[in-house]
Amino acid sequence: MLAALLLAAAPPPQKAKEFASRQQWDELYLAFATAEPASYEEADRPALAAALLKGCEALLKDDAVLAYSLGERASVFQESAASLRCLARAALKTDQRAAAEEALRKGLEQYAKDGAFGLELGRMLLEDKNPTEAIAALEKVPPKAKEAAEARKLLQKARAQSNDEAAARREVERIEKRLDNGQPTGGSTQPAVGGDSGEVRSTSLSYESGVGKDGMRTRSNRHFVIRYFNNARDFGQRAEYEGKIVEALDEAYSFTQELLGEARESPVDVVLYTRDEFRTHHGAAMARTVAGLYSDDAIRINDAAELTQDTKGTLVHEYVHAAVDEFCGGKDHRLPTWLNEGLAEFVEWRYLGSDGPPRMMRDLLRGALKADALPRLADMSQGALISKGNPTVAYGTSAVAVGELVRQGGTAKVLTLIRAVGAGKSFEEALQTQYGMGVATLDEQVRSALSGR
Repeated sequence: MLAALLLAAAPPPQKAKEFASRQQWDELYLAFATAEPASYEEADRPALAAALLKGCEALLKDDAVLAYSLGERASVFQESAASLRCLARAALKTDQRAAAEEALRKGLEQYAKDGAFGLELGRMLLEDKNPTEAIAALEKVPPKAKEAAEARKLLQKARAQSNDEAAARREVERIEKRLDNGQPTGGSTQPAVGGDSGEVRSTSLSYESGVGKDGMRTRSNRHFVIRYFNNARDFGQRAEYEGKIVEALDEAYSFTQELLGEARESPVDVVLYTRDEFRTHHGAAMARTVAGLYSDDAIRINDAAELTQDTKGTLVHEYVHAAVDEFCGGKDHRLPTWLNEGLAEFVEWRYLGSDGPPRMMRDLLRGALKADALPRLADMSQGALISKGNPTVAYGTSAVAVGELVRQGGTAKVLTLIRAVGAGKSFEEALQTQYGMGVATLDEQVRSALSGR
């Protein structure tokens, strides 16, 4: 019975072919943005995937954002070599390097005879200053593949880079050993403030560096304690990396302070992982699906080896969670999940330059609304949004709801609501007191905002 209902609700496969033949890519995406493979007969899925893939390939040059969305949908319906290649290329064009790497690794595993996956993965890892893994990827390009000649050239470059890094690592170890033995360096240090971990924890706005007992480097000021593993960086690279992190965090603090009118005042740990480190500490499933999280009084950022604009947006998002936790007196678990996540997403959108949902998100939300698949706020009050049927839609809907609250009373009123719930008031009561409405009314306002009424 359920299967029959799903099939009845899903757009017919023929519709995808029609949109593709007319090059109506926006309409194609909106029609199938929330469709699930289980809603279609297995025999229909390859043709549907082919139509979506056609859109991905057609838009790669002129609209990489929509190309990525269509490529992702194509891969959902049929994870072919062509769909994974297009998805990876669109991800690289939109600076989603983690998504590109995931698509290329899948292709390398599933289509070992296709030399494009090993070549492109190796090239990307080499650009990311990861010659060891680049070598491993490039060596998997079949000798008779058309990409073999180019792969051999990149292999030479990767091996040379690996040798250079090994020499630099030995020099760093020699210098650090010398420092550990107490030999003077000509500089001056300030006393550490805090626990017995051996790290520097500052009470000023100036950043001070140190090393924790866990081997992670630390750099801290009154607002942040940054932690990350050395990853074989030499002193010059480390200084540059720390400088970028400091700039991004100070920007997150200042932006949050400006938009919300206040920010977190107690220091928060910020742990920066490479994808492999995040996988080791939090598991493969989390590494694939989570860009960052705030837990145990610490912001934890996945795939932070290079600070892209997306990574900075994630830092802002998670910093808002850290601030909300303080606003609630450590009782942020009392908030509805959609309010906590929605505020963080709303601030991230503003940080990335959008007053409302970014284009791809807006189109996805309107598609979900049209398909009657937009979640109700009451259904997102408990549990992680990442576990919902369509997490992207859940996060977007939550942020639009917060945007409606901001529109009706500014951010100060939202923070008053949050503090009231953190202090023990029920959310329904606090919402009624502050805004004179219930959750059902806010739900309707969200739908009205998305429909353009």
